[in-house]
Amino acid sequence: MWGAQRGYSEVNQCLSTTQNKIFQTHKYVKVFGKFSNSNRDKTRYTGKKHFKCNKYGKSFCMLSHLNQHQVIHTREKSYKCKECGKSFNCSSNHTTHKIIHTGEKPYRCEECGKAFSWSANLTRHKRIHTGEKPYTCEECGQAFRRSSALTNHKRIHTGERPYKCEECGKAFSLSSTLTDHKRIHTGERPYTCEECGKAFNCSSTLMQHKRIHTGEKPYKCEECDQAFKWHSSLAKHKIIHTGEKPYRCRERGKAFNHPSPLFSHKKILIGEKPYKCVKCGKAFISSSTLIKHEIIHRNSTNVKNVAKF
Repeated sequence: MWGAQRGYSEVNQCLSTTQNKIFQTHKYVKVFGKFSNSNRDKTRYTGKKHFKCNKYGKSFCMLSHLNQHQVIHTREKSYKCKECGKSFNCSSNHTTHKIIHTGEKPYRCEECGKAFSWSANLTRHKRIHTGEKPYTCEECGQAFRRSSALTNHKRIHTGERPYKCEECGKAFSLSSTLTDHKRIHTGERPYTCEECGKAFNCSSTLMQHKRIHTGEKPYKCEECDQAFKWHSSLAKHKIIHTGEKPYRCRERGKAFNHPSPLFSHKKILIGEKPYKCVKCGKAFISSSTLIKHEIIHRNSTNVKNVAKF
């Protein structure tokens, strides 16, 4: 009897020890999981890319992304789209691609009702409502909603311009800027104003042009509430309140609050008079002075016409 009790006691003690060890192990796993997830998020948001592909040198923020990338080198593209014939090396990419053809938008924003084809696009969109900017520049501290925006921003600090025009050799930091630039050479103007039919080579110029028709003035001065169609006009206007004169003549040291008076001042120094009257041949420093002068000829012509009658 005593031996049996002693046996049970030893078994219970052994079970208790084992349970404690299992609990401790589970605890360590949870802590490690939290730590690894925390580091993963930090890595993702800071844009650091520690995991590198040995074959082509491409870097990734997360190990799982590197693993997905390496499939490109190791596996054939066995998933083929029946609509367009495009092939993929994993089924998830194939499924995601199909949405392009179906037009399906299953991911909907609860705030504004806007729908998206991919969950990643919805996640990025939600940051507009929350104001979250998880991607921070280590150089200047500026934060961004998208990792791609951070990548583009970093080129300001590095001076990198990876997108080069094959026609003239000019380089750009953004691919979209290169695309707009190429239209200078091709003469393409795909953005047309519906009001007047005028065409433009980039969408931002069309947006600015539309304000002529709508009368929209989105840029407002905080000092006097005066509104402007263009940001550059607001920037020039603000100088009136600050009294700043950032445009300085290197020859005489005279300062101006706007670039056009500086240009006129420089023409006085060098004696340049590029604006010439067609009627009498008289030359002027500025176009505005020429316009005023031309009024004299128009008025004299009108007087002569009246005298004839």
